[in-house]
Amino acid sequence: MISTMGLLQSWGGLGTSIASFIFMWDMIRRYCPPELIRASDKWTRRIRSFFYPFIQISISEFMSNNLKPHDAYAAVEAYLSVHLAKKAKRLRAETVHGGGKLVLSMDEHERVNDEFRGAKIQWISGKIVQRESKYLPDVERKYYKVTFHKKYRDMVTDTYLEHVIKTGKEIQMRNRKRKLYTNGHNKTTWSHIVFEHPATFDSLAMESEKKREIVDDLLMFRESKDFYARIGKAWKRGYLLYGPPGTGKSTMIAAMANLLDYDVYDLELTSVRDNTELRRLLAETSSKSIIVIEDIDCSLDLTGQRKKKQEKPPEEKTSKNKKEVPRKDTEESGSRVTLSGLLNFIDGLWSACSGERIIVFTTNYVDKLDPALTRRGRMDKHIELSYCSFEGFKVLAKNYLLLDEHPLFEPIEMLMKETNIIPADVAENLMPSSPKEDARKCLLKLIEALKLAEEVMIKKGKEEPADKELPDMKEDADVLQEMEDSVDKV
Repeated sequence: MISTMGLLQSWGGLGTSIASFIFMWDMIRRYCPPELIRASDKWTRRIRSFFYPFIQISISEFMSNNLKPHDAYAAVEAYLSVHLAKKAKRLRAETVHGGGKLVLSMDEHERVNDEFRGAKIQWISGKIVQRESKYLPDVERKYYKVTFHKKYRDMVTDTYLEHVIKTGKEIQMRNRKRKLYTNGHNKTTWSHIVFEHPATFDSLAMESEKKREIVDDLLMFRESKDFYARIGKAWKRGYLLYGPPGTGKSTMIAAMANLLDYDVYDLELTSVRDNTELRRLLAETSSKSIIVIEDIDCSLDLTGQRKKKQEKPPEEKTSKNKKEVPRKDTEESGSRVTLSGLLNFIDGLWSACSGERIIVFTTNYVDKLDPALTRRGRMDKHIELSYCSFEGFKVLAKNYLLLDEHPLFEPIEMLMKETNIIPADVAENLMPSSPKEDARKCLLKLIEALKLAEEVMIKKGKEEPADKELPDMKEDADVLQEMEDSVDKV
């Protein structure tokens, strides 16, 4: 009984001592000068590190002031999810896109132990919440922390971490699904879905020689990291796809992504507020990606502006109202992205922030684009996607009807030599509209469509001479008017 009372008194004294220490420490932290507290913390850490035999290394989710995801973090996460997730007691389950399989990973503030060449290594999963502004929501930043004994320092930093990163990247490549990013839903950040477009170069309605040339160019670019480093250029390449609507420009981009196994960033310029936001979006893109701006001639008022300004007569240059027209158009579009900002996006300093990227512009009217936008060095390869050729038709016939040859191919070839028809229209006619519609009926539909297109071309050809006379008459009237004005002045 007496011993029990003594034990209780001892515990009571210990509790009083702890409470007194906490009270005194709170008073010191509250009323001591900040400089003294910082100096005290600094020396406390130094003394503790002198006696503490373990080393800690943190791997954050983001690097460079939260602008760019840390590749090492994703690799570590993949490594831990496969090798150490079974040892964790608290797990986070996530569904893989496109499948029903659950992937398990460490939950927040969970600890697991790993062993490498006799060294015991501990991994800790953590998260910190920061408020950058009272007007913005809190920002979550995840991290992994690895702890090991200091005698294994060289082995861990030189060998173990390299092993973790390499193994993690191999796991990522096995589980990787291509993504399609867009900035349309949220103007300031990228959102994505899984990219599952089935297009390949074999399915493109294009001449085989032209396809081979494009494929060789893409594969050479993917293997040219050392070449670009040797010549001192950013590892990127620009493609300009142009041609009438329905000629397969978007399908070509999907085939490029599937060939190279790259992600696709579909950039909506009208959703970008200004050049600064454009640079930030570029900085958030990853390597091994294709950045696409479709219909660049329609995205913003960036095409041919300098040419228009040069063609203005002196009287118009002095007019204030006409000077304000481009500014008004820009304000109405909701975007203040300029031609200069777009050019810097393509090949300025910010374009080199991440390697192995392809930039693709598409347009239906290449003549409308400013030459500074399409010159070599910015758009390195210009690819014209024009009307469907007979060789392109044979590719579509093989895809849609599983036909290599047919008696109706000969009249179709003759009609296609005299008629312009886009691949989208050819594909629409070759697609069976019901289970009862066989290959012959589909080919006959295409022949009727080609004959109709030929009649339209002939009719349009007859109307063109009359249309050409109207501009000539208008020019003559303008000349006569100028002569009359000069006579009046005299």
